[in-house]
Amino acid sequence: MNKKVITFGEIMLRLATPTYQRFSQANTFDATYGGGEFNVSVSLAKFGIPSGYVTRLPDNDIGKSCKQTINGFGVDTSHIIYGGERLGIYYLETGAVVRGSKVVYDRAYSAFTSIKKGMIDWDEVFQDATWFHWTGITPAISFGATEVLEEALIKANEMGIMVSCDVNYRSKLWKNGNKAEKVMPRLIARTNVLVGNEFDAEKVLGVQSNLPSNGEYSKFTFELVSKQLMYKYPRLEKVITTRRGTINANHNTWVGILYDGMKVVESTTYEITHIVDRVGGGDALMAGLIYGFLNFPEENQRVIDFAIAASFIKHTVMGDANAASVSDVERLMKGESKGRIDW
Repeated sequence: MNKKVITFGEIMLRLATPTYQRFSQANTFDATYGGGEFNVSVSLAKFGIPSGYVTRLPDNDIGKSCKQTINGFGVDTSHIIYGGERLGIYYLETGAVVRGSKVVYDRAYSAFTSIKKGMIDWDEVFQDATWFHWTGITPAISFGATEVLEEALIKANEMGIMVSCDVNYRSKLWKNGNKAEKVMPRLIARTNVLVGNEFDAEKVLGVQSNLPSNGEYSKFTFELVSKQLMYKYPRLEKVITTRRGTINANHNTWVGILYDGMKVVESTTYEITHIVDRVGGGDALMAGLIYGFLNFPEENQRVIDFAIAASFIKHTVMGDANAASVSDVERLMKGESKGRIDW
């Protein structure tokens, strides 16, 4: 079976302050590229899964440099198109201990925000694909991006391609009359695998979270919400969420939960005592899930354990995209977590 995975979304220039500096202290920024769907494609390529990334870049030196970087990760860029004025930017200030991280977006009027229906030939894009991944960030960006995404979802459904989504609700992005609760339900209706939590379900997808009096999420609340989601959106086959325990900005606990319509399975709980960079942790989880569903689809416990371990490793990697191989993840799953030198 051909296992090529296609992702679609915006990539941005990431400008991060060095060595935990605040924006007000920084005289230089570390420049890389990042974006949720791009991050998933890179992780999958590292896992040996053929992956293709579809986006729109400006036809200038920055756009071409960005495409060259994507190619360097082994990701297929043959369906990337050019146009528009600029590449979107996001600025990152990495927090430490009691000071949380901060993100400032500068993505208005980017090449991707002005993408339109008909610009992407989805018949050609999906010719050798078995999986399509998107996130809730894409329809938040613009009406045009929503329409192009909907084109892709319709075509993927017609062709029998599995579809996954990370809801990734970002209230700062949903503006100018573009409301998540109006847009997301019809897109999720075309999706098979969903990553999101009880808040996402209630805020965006029209499902009551039924939180207990203490206001805390649990496996019980997750199962209740997942059942409602599967009833409301019949295409859904799997619902996944994560639980992050925050001791401080550098010290978290991390666990994943998966529901398949019959049973809830929970991953190993990891304690991450020194976070290097948590940006992209959810994308690393998503790549781990896709890898697992493609390679051991009947083993939900193994899938969620692999995904959360991959995400754990991402917390130790600087930059948006994970740099973990399958063997790296499997070693962690076996308990090799001391970080000894590999002589």
